[in-house]
Order: sequence, then structure tokens, then C-alpha cells
Amino acid sequence: MIQGSCLCGAIRWQFEGQPDGATACNCTACRRYGVLWAYDYEGEGIQVSGPSKAYVRGTALEFHFCPHCGCVAFWRGLRKDEQGRTRIAVSLRLAEPEAVASIPIDHFDGLDSFDDLPRDGRCVADYWF
Repeated sequence: MIQGSCLCGAIRWQFEGQPDGATACNCTACRRYGVLWAYDYEGEGIQVSGPSKAYVRGTALEFHFCPHCGCVAFWRGLRKDEQGRTRIAVSLRLAEPEAVASIPIDHFDGLDSFDDLPRDGRCVADYWF
């Protein structure tokens, strides 16, 4: 299990297991937030707790941030899938570095093509510096 929290500790999340990858997206929101996402479903592989404020982006998702320290902690889908599940992603930048250092980076072109791009061999540790 991987755990993360915002700077002040008001928002906390848990990711069950180890993600297959951490997504670095270049869309207008993600590149500004500087996040690396790990995905699952709310209440299944990911649990979040604490107060948050949401920025609703279009009709697909909402970005949640701490109302105290301002850290972007997670995003949540606005629609449930066919099984009634809600997609959610947590920012791995809020975890302790050693817990996520070896997770490979997946690149997603959210700005232009909406395509997954090939892995380039980097992992989360390469993004800390």
C-alpha cells in the first residue's frame, strides 16, 4: 500500500498495491499542477479522506485540492462506468519518495492527440530532481 497526503495533512489517500505506472500528462491542467497520476476506482483500489475543494473541468472530471494548503491531491471522474464505479487518480507527488521512486513513467499527450506515448525508461525518481 502507498499513502500520500497534502502538505498540511488534511487530505490523505491510500493506493492499494503498486501502480503499473505513473502518468505524466501534458494537458493544460496537469502540466500546471505538476502531478504524476496513479489510477484506480474510488473505494476499491483508492481511498481518499479529508476536506477538499473541487475545480470541475468540463464534463469529465473534477480536480480536488486542499482548502488549507492548496495541494492538488486527486481527480475524480464525474460519471460512473457500466459497473457503477467512479474512476479516480491520486497524485504520487504527495507520497514519500522512496515509496514511489521505482514506478515507471507513462506519458499521455492530453494536449493534442489524447494518445498514450511510449515509455522512455524514466521512473518517478527521475522527476524529483
